[in-house]
Amino acid sequence: MTTLQSVPALGTHPAAGSLPGRAETREQLARATYDLLVIGGGILGISTAWHAAQAGLRVALVDAGDFAGATSSASSKLLHGGLRYLQTGAVKLVAENHFERRAVSREVAPHLSNPLTFYLPVYKGGPHGAAKLGAGVFAYSALSAFGDGVGHVISPSRARRDVPELRTDGLKAVAVYGDDQMNDARMALMTVRAATAAGTTVLNHAEVTGLRFTKGRVSGADLRDRTDGTEFGVTARLVLNATGPWVDHLRRMEDPNAAPSIRLSKGAHLVLKRTSPWRAALATPIDKYRITFALPWEDMLLLGTTDEVYEGDPADVSVTEKDTAQILDEAAFSVRDQQLSRDLITYSFAGLRVLPGGPGDTSQAKRETVVTEGTGGMLSIAGGKWTTFRHIGRTIMNKLAALPGQPLAEDMTPMSGLPRKLPLPGIANPRAVEHRLLVDGPAPGPRMAADTARHLATHYGSLAFDIARLANDDPALAERIHPDAPEIWAQVVYARDHEWAETADDVLRRRTTLTIRGLATDEVRGRVEGLLARRS
Repeated sequence: MTTLQSVPALGTHPAAGSLPGRAETREQLARATYDLLVIGGGILGISTAWHAAQAGLRVALVDAGDFAGATSSASSKLLHGGLRYLQTGAVKLVAENHFERRAVSREVAPHLSNPLTFYLPVYKGGPHGAAKLGAGVFAYSALSAFGDGVGHVISPSRARRDVPELRTDGLKAVAVYGDDQMNDARMALMTVRAATAAGTTVLNHAEVTGLRFTKGRVSGADLRDRTDGTEFGVTARLVLNATGPWVDHLRRMEDPNAAPSIRLSKGAHLVLKRTSPWRAALATPIDKYRITFALPWEDMLLLGTTDEVYEGDPADVSVTEKDTAQILDEAAFSVRDQQLSRDLITYSFAGLRVLPGGPGDTSQAKRETVVTEGTGGMLSIAGGKWTTFRHIGRTIMNKLAALPGQPLAEDMTPMSGLPRKLPLPGIANPRAVEHRLLVDGPAPGPRMAADTARHLATHYGSLAFDIARLANDDPALAERIHPDAPEIWAQVVYARDHEWAETADDVLRRRTTLTIRGLATDEVRGRVEGLLARRS
């Protein structure tokens, strides 16, 4: 591991092709007049900005925190069709979800997603029988054109071979189906890169302090850079509020009397060390509508999620003792006790689902996107699913084209005139990238470790070669950040110079996996902060 004495030499000079500095970006934002200002750097805002820039609009995107810093990096990390929607008869919705899932995992971002087999255990006295679930997973796979195989039922003994920690007491059968998995923070960051490559100007850690008005219409926003307190403004023909759980807060800046448009549901998750290899995930029915997941993810185990109404400040959402107990208790339906020891927990996180306003149980609420137009002409979007982030971006653009008075339509290329499956940066076969990283090491010196090569290939795609070059040029950057994680110091420099990382949390929580592994020690954090401070 890199010594403290060697850290000052690391990453002193920015890499070639580095991002513009914050002062330069603020000046650009303040000087230009944009067609569209997107406020909110979660995946909905990012996707909309990406599609708007593709359509030829001049686009700016700002966020008060980090990109994907809230809900968008607190998901269950799944790209899925939504098996539970079948029991409500939403066949068309499941088919549409499957289309988007396959597009992302196979054509848009195969380097950032991977197929995952799911086992759905059927226990004696459970809410569903084997015949029903067997038929359900067959129908589910049929709606995906059997692209992940045919949904079927297997024996408990067969399932136990793939999931050694599966609880077999009272287990009658196991239904099998396929979906996909991702690292949500990495997927979001790559989409930001795609948006900037298409021409979007972006700035994170830039808080909206007020909206600008021209003749009663929202015409931009006043902002404060949270990194140094600098105040500036952005002028735009149209402002899009994509602030997720804060959407009504910004709507009230436009109209103090704006009625609530959404409600919030908290979803908590736990991350644990694994006690054995898992070759499949568990999706265990808790009741008629709810499923609890046990997902092998990033060499660990992800458990969750909860679903309860949340009425507090979105900034204060956290995992409580009650959440932890509920997640472990529900996981115990299908996971053996030795895997559920609290000593194995490395991290916990909670996010807020944005749901349409109205009565009813949040677990049964539709995960649909809400679009409203305010008295000042600001559009607000909220809700939806990670799986359909591209579809939501296209849908919002179609709505922009159809606005009364057509403020943007004449300058836009219709969505129908653009390719439907543009890839995200770094697209490549991750296995090929991993192989090249292992083979093409520095001339003298050690080869890259196998777990590091695999990690870089599946989190950056072909952009992993840029990180490898940094490590080759400075051997200190090739060393692990922590001995128990695959990440290397070159990733911190890369995050600083190419991925808008401003704080230690930006690096440790979202651009690497150090925090979720429970390895973001004070020493590691201090070294990361030192590298970030060396930005030119």
